[in-house]
Amino acid sequence: MQLKIMRLNKSYLLLVFLLTSFTGGLIAQPHKTKLPLVNEIEVVFKGARKVSDQYIKNNLSIKKGMVYNQGLIDQSIRSLYKTGLFEFIEIDINTNADDSVKVTFLVRPKYELEKIHFTGNKKLKSTKLLNKIESVEGETLDEYKLKKDTDAIKEFYLEKGYSSIDVSYEITRFPENGKADVTFDVDEGKKITIKKVKLVGNYSVKSRKLLKSIETKKHNWLSWMTGNGKFNELTFRDDLDKLKDYYKNSGYLDVEIRESEVVFDYPRPEKLIISIYINEGQQYRVGDVSIVGNSLYTEEELKSVLRLNSGDIFSPRQVDFDQENLNDYYGKEGYLDTRVRPERKPNLSTRAIDLVYQVRESEKVYVESINLQGNTKTKSVVILRELALAPGDVFDLVRMKRSKNRLHNTRFFEEENLTPEPTNIPHRRNLRIAVKEKRTGNLTFGGGFSSLEQVVFFAEISQSNFDLFNWRSFFQGDGQKFRLRLQLGSKSSEAVLYFEEPWLFERQLALTFELFRKQSNFNSSLYDETRTGMNLGLRKRLFELVEGRINYGLESVDISDVDIEASSAIRSEEGSSTTSKIGLSLLRDTRDNLLFPTKGSRYEISSELAGGGLGGDNDYWKVELRGSNFFKTFDLLDQTASVIYRVGGITPYDDSVDVPFFDRFFLGGPNTLRGYDHRKVGPKDELNEPIGGDSFGMLSFEYTFKLAEPLRVAAFYDGGFVNSEDFDYSFDDYNDNWGFGARIMVMGAPLRLDLGFPLNAEEENDGGAQFYFSFGTRF
Repeated sequence: MQLKIMRLNKSYLLLVFLLTSFTGGLIAQPHKTKLPLVNEIEVVFKGARKVSDQYIKNNLSIKKGMVYNQGLIDQSIRSLYKTGLFEFIEIDINTNADDSVKVTFLVRPKYELEKIHFTGNKKLKSTKLLNKIESVEGETLDEYKLKKDTDAIKEFYLEKGYSSIDVSYEITRFPENGKADVTFDVDEGKKITIKKVKLVGNYSVKSRKLLKSIETKKHNWLSWMTGNGKFNELTFRDDLDKLKDYYKNSGYLDVEIRESEVVFDYPRPEKLIISIYINEGQQYRVGDVSIVGNSLYTEEELKSVLRLNSGDIFSPRQVDFDQENLNDYYGKEGYLDTRVRPERKPNLSTRAIDLVYQVRESEKVYVESINLQGNTKTKSVVILRELALAPGDVFDLVRMKRSKNRLHNTRFFEEENLTPEPTNIPHRRNLRIAVKEKRTGNLTFGGGFSSLEQVVFFAEISQSNFDLFNWRSFFQGDGQKFRLRLQLGSKSSEAVLYFEEPWLFERQLALTFELFRKQSNFNSSLYDETRTGMNLGLRKRLFELVEGRINYGLESVDISDVDIEASSAIRSEEGSSTTSKIGLSLLRDTRDNLLFPTKGSRYEISSELAGGGLGGDNDYWKVELRGSNFFKTFDLLDQTASVIYRVGGITPYDDSVDVPFFDRFFLGGPNTLRGYDHRKVGPKDELNEPIGGDSFGMLSFEYTFKLAEPLRVAAFYDGGFVNSEDFDYSFDDYNDNWGFGARIMVMGAPLRLDLGFPLNAEEENDGGAQFYFSFGTRF
């Protein structure tokens, strides 16, 4: 059998050899063909000529005299399209008698956009629409931009409440000059406002709470300011998801809110009523809670960090928080690779959700090194000194998060990412810190107004990441603070130079220095007051949230342009006097927000010693206590109550010498008692001009609630006294007032509008209701 196979194979090979030999002579052998040369390159314009032939030829990959190559032709077409000047490009190849070729580029240049028109826009001006689009007259016509412009116009109309807006465009081309006009045709439709948002089927959750969680709201009298009351389809879809999330985190895991079941009613063509139907389903609670896989810590220790316990309403969001809390509990001891995975097990017998936290523990990890990335202008030491972790420390995830918060609070960076990085050393990780720096310097010009200073204009240059000794980096990168402000107003002027080194000698000790000159004539119509001086201070965090300060100040006060009818108490201080003083203060601030606090407190006690061995013309001791507390009362309308209290005293060393009136205490005005003229509460001279007192006390209650995002309404009560004797806190000359006002965010700062009415007022103080408007906060 094997022999036959071998013979067959040999016979087969012989047959193949003969056939190959026989046909080999019949098959034509390939011969090399000579590729043609490019003899001529021609450019033909279809439409107006926008560029020269040479400009086009310079952008070609194929050149005269080259061997013809289709790949170079394709590259040339792509290069011409990349210039953005051509709408269409075509190639024509002609072969000459000598086998050379002529390549003709037929190009159609893009049109120049000469004029943009709008039709049908009756409610919104063409100038406003023109600001919303990218196309610009005089530039190349780009249909891709025109499509984007159409969407931008639609979006602008939707923001204004025109939910049935339709926009199209038409191009009119002028081939003779290569220009074109574009007309946007706007069909505005009716401006529709939301009359009501109805929730149907929410038997367990109040509509008020649900409606507060979504952006789609009914139109009201404040909608012109807040922008509420307009229907936006994308926003509404997000709101349906928010409603579902609210229910699920309230234990209603089976909730159903279908977009297809939402009903839109139009009682009038321009009014919309939205009805959202809700199928709540059952509310679930937490059943048994257990932790498995743990050996480093007991189950009781781990359960102590959980917020969701047996019997509580089940919340997916809270489960995620508890998972993070358990990871942090391990992470604070360096067990970085420990993983916690929650399992939800529906219990059919109890109708509850049992929770099992599966723990996979790891080995303890230490910090090997710290790698910084992205700090191109900020010095590495500025970042390193903010960290709560150092090489050799246990890799504590909680301290890593605290380090990230510290870096964020410097306000030097847009992004701060802190992550552990693996190393080749067992149980060692590098701490990788990647930051994205942001602009920290500002040059601002502007104007403002207030009831006291009236109109003011200012210019200010500031740098929060300043470097005093590094001019090569434009004085930035060392974490110092610098500010120069110049202000000129109808009743005041000011020049301030401020510098701060927050880490003196690389210790968490801040050095501050300030030079100033402040001139004002709004304190009195009988004289002008100019203060010129400097302050040098040290500031340090002592413990918890308590901050200590010590400072030295040298100040010259000039009382000038004194009216001839002014009293002797004022005329005796005419001219300049110098005060040299040293001050100590303690501050504790736990407010959750510096502009509109809803909880927390601020306490400050300060003491100043002037004269004595420090020199100067004035000798006195001054002490003042300031406090404020903030309480959130109700979630509805973000209601907040606050109480502010102040008390102080000043006494001269020598009983025969009075404290100068400009260093005494005054009350009355937008920051103290708002029902009285500025500084009118307290002792006065024989001409009824305020001259201040040596002791004072003040109490202020305020209740605010938010009507809309930029607007809060306030009701308040202020009361206080100023007595001429030092440390005299009698209520014999007590003055108080009540009133109401508004707080509006304007350019990042709160504008305060207050109308105060005096209650228990002295006869010479009672000037009737007082209206104040000013920027800033009270504390």
